[in-house]
Amino acid sequence: MGIATSRNGKLMAFATTETDMGTFNNTASGLNIWGHGKKIYADTLAYETKHNPDKVFTYGVKNPSQCVSDALEAAGVPASYTGAIDSHAYSVVAYGDGWLVADAGANVLWRVDARGRVKVAALLPPQPHKITADQAAALGLPDCLVGVTYAFESVPTDVEVGKNGTVYVSTLPGGPETPELGARGSVYKVNVNSGKATRVATGFLGATNLALASNGDIYVAEFFAGRIALLRDGKISTFVELPGALSVEVNGSTLWAGTMGPFGSDEPGTIVKITKGRK
Repeated sequence: MGIATSRNGKLMAFATTETDMGTFNNTASGLNIWGHGKKIYADTLAYETKHNPDKVFTYGVKNPSQCVSDALEAAGVPASYTGAIDSHAYSVVAYGDGWLVADAGANVLWRVDARGRVKVAALLPPQPHKITADQAAALGLPDCLVGVTYAFESVPTDVEVGKNGTVYVSTLPGGPETPELGARGSVYKVNVNSGKATRVATGFLGATNLALASNGDIYVAEFFAGRIALLRDGKISTFVELPGALSVEVNGSTLWAGTMGPFGSDEPGTIVKITKGRK
């Protein structure tokens, strides 16, 4: 998935995940570090299997009623559960002499050193959402779900480091990513030393990628909103409409964005250059 180069440009790191398409379980996931004639593999799934850091979180509904449990289970959604073993190393950025990896399966920001050793930099917290009557109706859920708060998994999708060393992470989060439950994606600021993750903004519809400008602006690719959003001083606005927006990078006044073709079509993705809001 994600790819990055080291700060000195001599190493390349990229995240990979293998999935059993019969069960949709990830069977391998980690960070590949290539350079200096060596290939190192940091096995995030192995660490996740041994430690499962987000097992401390309870997702779903706290003390669900029988009606709530039955309705969610019928919809294929667990009513209440603790963090399961899953790793989907998704995005990577150079950090110090190592790397930070956003893991969309483990709900963790990993720190990987130059030797490929893995440890937790931060846990991304559950993202609670109170279900409204309109949302329950749109999803075909009974009235007993109205007003119920469901704690979704965070699903971190990207990590970036600002010029002052500040770390930012985007999250989808889990659950339906389509508009039925509203725009619930978020951006977090992470203190790697303390492991604290602080949400700085929410209200993104499928936040799949982010980019940090030198002036402090944050650009967010919103896949299901079909746009690149601008986050400035805590306020979200549309920078440019872009159907299928999947990734974004920024350099000065120029952005580059990757797009994906429509679901179910053979239309290829694109790379788009955007300058001052013009494609």
